[in-house]
Amino acid sequence: MNDPKSSLTQVRDRIDSIDRQIQELISERANWAREVARVKGEGLSAIDYYRPEREAHVLRMVVDRNHGPLSDTEMVRLFREIMSSCLAQEDPLKVGYLGPEGTFSEQAVRKHFGHAAYGLPLGSIEEVFQEVAAGHADFGVVPVENSGQGMIQITLDLFLTSEARICGEVELRVHQCLLSQRESLEGIKRVYGHAQSLQQCKTWLRVNLPSAECIAVSSNAEGARLARHTDDAAAIAGAAAGKVYGLKTVADAIEDRADNTTRFLVIGRSLFPPSGNDRTSLLITVNDKPGALYDVLSPFAKRNVSMNRIESRPAHTGKWQYAFFIDVSGHIDDESLQAALKDMGPVAEQVRVLGSYPVALP
Repeated sequence: MNDPKSSLTQVRDRIDSIDRQIQELISERANWAREVARVKGEGLSAIDYYRPEREAHVLRMVVDRNHGPLSDTEMVRLFREIMSSCLAQEDPLKVGYLGPEGTFSEQAVRKHFGHAAYGLPLGSIEEVFQEVAAGHADFGVVPVENSGQGMIQITLDLFLTSEARICGEVELRVHQCLLSQRESLEGIKRVYGHAQSLQQCKTWLRVNLPSAECIAVSSNAEGARLARHTDDAAAIAGAAAGKVYGLKTVADAIEDRADNTTRFLVIGRSLFPPSGNDRTSLLITVNDKPGALYDVLSPFAKRNVSMNRIESRPAHTGKWQYAFFIDVSGHIDDESLQAALKDMGPVAEQVRVLGSYPVALP
């Protein structure tokens, strides 16, 4: 009869052996990453070594090879952290995001760049654009769309005047919590939260806190910071903000939609080569005439380019003038997309390529 303790010891010994092999291979990978830096030359910064198209290709291979038991999301997260640490050996990437610490924007930074990147919390989405443009941040991460509330208009508007390039996208499953110094709903008179988060939880708030005042603030983490200083307030934020600001979770998963997801854009200063599975974002303005939008969109169908999304915003160039934000499948270097943009030239007033970037991974 097998001794259970002996069998457990054997299993643990095997796990220890595997751990040693994993550690040795990670160290070997880190050394080869240094070799990449040596080949590219001395005096370069992290942004000169970072290649999102290469990273996306590596992570897709991770997904293709994965047969469990860990999920694709977990495997991607683990490999992302390894690559993040290897890249940061000399100089970590500096990534701006809507702060303070504990926001969903910070979670998106960590999901895309890993924990070895240096997060730079900023006071507004506009400041993220400014810091990237000035070179104080290598990249920025900004929210652009929520699955329930739609587009985040301020982000789109900033692209009208900014030269920022879109270098990537992140999809983050958003779980909202009600955080407070209190342990129950009783006595909560005010609820702080970002306007988008208040909207995402409006039904729950109406049912559970009908008399509470809902106060919009610049970010959920800012709301958590405010709630920390008063005993009759609560904040809507992620669990991470509760840990940062020492608040109790009074209720969790209070979002009205079970599939509540926010899409973030990674902004930088350059376009990157194709990764093999890309999306291109365009900013197009048209002349005010009948059929103008049809004339602009028809080249996509003619050239078999799939359009994923279209949004309109006031162009800020004149009354009733509009700009169209359009996402299409493919990279700007693809022949079909190049042909579609050439066809569009005579009928569009302006066409700007905001970015071509890898489609979001799990």
